[in-house]
Amino acid sequence: MVADPADLAREVVVEAALGGLDLDEKARLLSGQDMWSLAALPQIGLKSLVMSDGPIGVRGVRWTADDPSVALPSPTALAATWDPELARRAGVLLAQEARRKGVHVLLAPTVNLHRSPLGGRHFEAYSEDPYLTGLIGAGYVDGVQSGGVGTTVKHFVANDAETDRFTVNNVVSQRALRELYLVPFEIIVENARPWGIMTAYNMVNGTTMTEHRHLVNEILRGEWGFDGFNVSDWMAARSTTGDIEGGLDVAMPGPDTVYGEALAAAVRDGKVDEATVDTAVRNVLRLAARVGILDGADPVVTELPDTVDGEALAREIARRAFVLVRNQGALPLKQGTVALLGAAARDARVLGGGSATVFPRHTVSPLDGLTAALPEGALTYAVGADPITELTVADKGFELRAVCRNAEGTVIGTASAPGGQIQWMGSDLPEGVTHDRLHTVELTGTFTPRETGPHTFGIKGIGAFKLTIAGTTYYDDVLRPAKDDPFITFFGAPAPVGLPELTAGEPVDVSLTYVVAFREDIPMKVVGFALAHQAPQRDPDELIAEAVAAARAADTAVVVVATTERVESEGYDRKDLGLPGRQDDLVRAVAAANPNTVVVVNSGSPVELPWRDDVAAVLLSWFPGQEGGTALADVLTGAHEPGGRLPTTWGSLADAPVTQVVPADGELPYTEGVFIGYRAWEKEGRTPSYPFGHGLGYTDWTYESVEVEGATVRVRVRNSGERAGREVVQVYLAPSEPDAERPTRVLAGFASVGAAPGESVEVTVELPRRAFEIWDEMTTAWSFVKGSYEIQVGRSITDRRLTATINV
Repeated sequence: MVADPADLAREVVVEAALGGLDLDEKARLLSGQDMWSLAALPQIGLKSLVMSDGPIGVRGVRWTADDPSVALPSPTALAATWDPELARRAGVLLAQEARRKGVHVLLAPTVNLHRSPLGGRHFEAYSEDPYLTGLIGAGYVDGVQSGGVGTTVKHFVANDAETDRFTVNNVVSQRALRELYLVPFEIIVENARPWGIMTAYNMVNGTTMTEHRHLVNEILRGEWGFDGFNVSDWMAARSTTGDIEGGLDVAMPGPDTVYGEALAAAVRDGKVDEATVDTAVRNVLRLAARVGILDGADPVVTELPDTVDGEALAREIARRAFVLVRNQGALPLKQGTVALLGAAARDARVLGGGSATVFPRHTVSPLDGLTAALPEGALTYAVGADPITELTVADKGFELRAVCRNAEGTVIGTASAPGGQIQWMGSDLPEGVTHDRLHTVELTGTFTPRETGPHTFGIKGIGAFKLTIAGTTYYDDVLRPAKDDPFITFFGAPAPVGLPELTAGEPVDVSLTYVVAFREDIPMKVVGFALAHQAPQRDPDELIAEAVAAARAADTAVVVVATTERVESEGYDRKDLGLPGRQDDLVRAVAAANPNTVVVVNSGSPVELPWRDDVAAVLLSWFPGQEGGTALADVLTGAHEPGGRLPTTWGSLADAPVTQVVPADGELPYTEGVFIGYRAWEKEGRTPSYPFGHGLGYTDWTYESVEVEGATVRVRVRNSGERAGREVVQVYLAPSEPDAERPTRVLAGFASVGAAPGESVEVTVELPRRAFEIWDEMTTAWSFVKGSYEIQVGRSITDRRLTATINV
């Protein structure tokens, strides 16, 4: 949908460039040339288009810490701020990072919904509510693109779980698609005009998404007017004719895809019209023009935004995202001593697993943050309980590098090895190394243990390995996991292979050598494996007893509990909502010893909190990004208040109305229809632990008045507490006449506002027409439902303070 003169001028350049390409060049442009980029075509002045993973940071084209990335809090945290403007600022920073790394397109944001709490990748998505998701996503996209970098809103559509994600057929009613799963994409297309979209692996109602002509060509492009490029999720494209006819522009990654030579041949054989190929090429050239890599076309952004301080913004988002769900006067911390407890306080998890991984220059743990913020001598620390109950990729205490050798044993290249994980995909190889010369990769360096005792070492991968520690060889054989999955090196569990006795503080030499072998069942060459490790396991009861003693001696106990990468990650769903290890036991024991116990929950999505009524305060910190520990100290000490509100309902798995993520016979039916999240909890009459929208601050708010004029809602609130604060005013729309086919109420608008003590302020919320509409499957159109509605204003979906009735 081209409108303004600058767009028209770019279209002229795009058409001229298109006319300068022959069929083979067009087909090659639509096929990734490697893992992250498209081919340059100098004859038309087109440079190579570079893409990068990055919902919370920009990793770039290499899986390495050599070029560190700012790591922002998780997308669930960003949604918990309920602040699209803050999301926009996050996007501006990420565009800045992308430009620094030579990246033109960010593979983000993820706007799939929290349909079931068991979804393993929910930390990377925003919310269970499509309206909140859409507005946060629109802010993010607007921010990134204001910096001249493209986005790909993903994963289109209904990629709401990870189990069998490549093949699952999600059976979804047209009404649920329209009222829930398509909504965030529609809002973002309308409000932020994204330059890209990424289609998902899964099928929807029998058609794989890369071939879904109805959803892509008819709805996304036709109804909504999307004019950006459509890229496949990596390795999702499977049919040359099906994909190009279904509206897929680019098949990634390369060089071997269903496009390229196969697409050119399909045109010559009369199976595909060249005009269809031209449409896809036009979309790619338009993107290239927008980001400034097509000669003769002015980029959309010619004046870049002001430089953003990444560390400061990461810290601000984190504290604005923390959700205080319970506080019996324990926070902010009073003067006195603090016992900080939990392995997660020392080794914080600041980001989620999988393709969202980035490598920040530093991370601030809760222990680091509180040590710096509290007076000397005020803080004691004990491990208490460790969430990690199995081997994980080598991290703390390891200093490693990768050494590449040819078949003769000659070194042909070296590289850094962040955390002991080698993940070289496609052309991402150390300088001087080529696939045909590479024979072995050795992870080599030192390990300095933090504990004395038997340390377990392991390997994640498939193939021939040799592991040597302190001069002793512990493994020299071929490792063949039971499940022969090409993603095993990325998402699989490590195999334990060695148990040396080590001494705390005494470094030992470590070497893991892998004989390189390339799989033929994936379309690119991948070198992937990892060295794994687990520290000696002390008696859990002894650790908890030490924590209890520290808690009993302190004025306040702060326990940090967490999930792990084996609980929340791309690649698999969750089996339950429990905290791993003995963390629940730790909390109960500490709470019994010290009534002033604060629990910080370090997870990207909901977990069960069976002890929640037995502690003085519960603070949800999500995956808080690289500055999480500093932000946590800001909030615990009261320098800042926690600003977050729940973007998704927290409750027990037994009570959760929608849980199914495992397909049966290849199908996953969305039998709940339009009732997910709070809609389903209310329909079933169940009470969650903490409702959607809930969150406490450090002051009190009085809701004074609500006025409705047409679709405009004006709400006056007063800060009736003793300190400055920020409130998120939430507006819900409820049909006055009960209707079993419609939710009891839906979020129709929100606004955040700050006020000084005693100050009264007014917020204005515009109700969207869509809040009054339902999708009519008989007429296949939106239907405006006339009648009486109650406007409900409050602090959460259950804490409603003011109402007003309107008739439409």
